[in-house]
Amino acid sequence: MPTPRERVTIIDVAREAGVAISSASTALNGQPGVSESTRDRVRSVASALGYVPSARGRALSAKRAYSVGLVVERDFDILESDPFFGAFIGGIEEYIAPRGYVLALQITQDSTLTVDRHLALARSRRVDGVFLNEIKADDARVAELAELGFPAVGINPAVGDFPFPAVRQSGTEAIHELVRTLAELDHRRIAHVSGPPHYVHSLERISAWREAMEAVGLQAEDTVNGGFTSDGGRRAADVLMTGERRPTAVFCANDLSAIGFMNRAIELGFRVPEDVSVAGFDGINFGEHVRPTLSTVRTAPRHLGREAARLLLSAIDGDEAADSTIAPARLVLRDSVARLR
Repeated sequence: MPTPRERVTIIDVAREAGVAISSASTALNGQPGVSESTRDRVRSVASALGYVPSARGRALSAKRAYSVGLVVERDFDILESDPFFGAFIGGIEEYIAPRGYVLALQITQDSTLTVDRHLALARSRRVDGVFLNEIKADDARVAELAELGFPAVGINPAVGDFPFPAVRQSGTEAIHELVRTLAELDHRRIAHVSGPPHYVHSLERISAWREAMEAVGLQAEDTVNGGFTSDGGRRAADVLMTGERRPTAVFCANDLSAIGFMNRAIELGFRVPEDVSVAGFDGINFGEHVRPTLSTVRTAPRHLGREAARLLLSAIDGDEAADSTIAPARLVLRDSVARLR
């Protein structure tokens, strides 16, 4: 018997259970080849000895890394202020941790480096699969990983030809509802503060806003790129609120830019919502604590992360993983939206 300070190995388990090391390994890994009575005896001995499997040994025997990769392309200062990714990562961890997987997280601030990091993870086999988040209109990662035949899952890719399983949550219906609501509140000039135009989800939100404006008979003319940041929202307020075509309502592509826009509009002397109504997208908790409280299109990043993890582990196992669609985002109206006075 090993002393309490020694690390218990599979050799100790096999010796105590009276079986070969290969049989002990088979029993502990749930593989066929041993009787149920042997399996139960080996597991009982392992538990009594306090045996903890070696992650390295498990990976080598299964020819897997038992890790999955996520590369986030964000400035560190912006990432620090955006809780969306925290919820998304939490959803991933909820699913993969009980299954013995770990998340390899990398952060870049350059699009070329983002592609390189994904390819390095795949070619080195440091991970068994990757999450493709914030997909771009012409995303080099997609074709490269598909050519390698490497498991991946897309997070809200464009609808159409996509070579990997994907999880999607639509925000289109909620954006239409928001624009309809603003029109019913007598707003006729509704501007959009967009995200970076190379992202698929930015383009989808712009398209949904334009379609919604056309549906209520309004001109979709006023757009400014807010970059998904608070500072970008502030700059958008400087442009839109001091120009000749001042909007009476603004839909921002995420909550950070909406909060930045709202704060800057107030600094410029405008009242929210009396002079300008403001709404965001994502539904981060910050929106409930600013004043006025922020109206938003609420998404479900934690659910999105869990479902993406489920699809990725299925793909790693070689299963046919069909695309998954979770419940659409929903409109949450708060104090930042009101009837035009």
